[in-house]
Amino acid sequence: MAWLVCDDRVLATVEFATGWRERALGLLGRDEFDNALLLRPALSVHTLGMRFPIDVAYLDRNLVVLKATTMARFRVGLPVWRARAVLEAEAGSFTRWGLKPGDRLEVRQTASDPHRG
Repeated sequence: MAWLVCDDRVLATVEFATGWRERALGLLGRDEFDNALLLRPALSVHTLGMRFPIDVAYLDRNLVVLKATTMARFRVGLPVWRARAVLEAEAGSFTRWGLKPGDRLEVRQTASDPHRG
C-alpha cells in the first residue's frame, strides 16, 4: 500500500497505472473511487465511458501540481506538455484535500508495496 502525501498530510491511498493498458483503462468500469490513481507517464486523460466525473491533476517529474481541474464524463482533456504524470480521483476530492497548483506531492510506500523503488 502507498499513501499520497502533501505537506506531511496524508491525502489518500494511491494506486498506480504504469503500463500502457493500465493507463488506458484508468478508472473505467468503476462505479466509485475513494482513493487516488497515479498514471505515469501521462500528459493527458479522457473520461470517455466513465461512470462519474473526476478530479485531474497534471504533475511534473517532481510531482508538483501544474494544473488541477474537474472533468465531466465523456470528455477528452487537452495535453499539458510539461506534465509527466496525472493524478485522478473522484470529483470533489481535490477540494476536500485542499490540492492546488504548486503543491508538491509525495508517494510514501510501505515495504510490501510492489511499486516501491
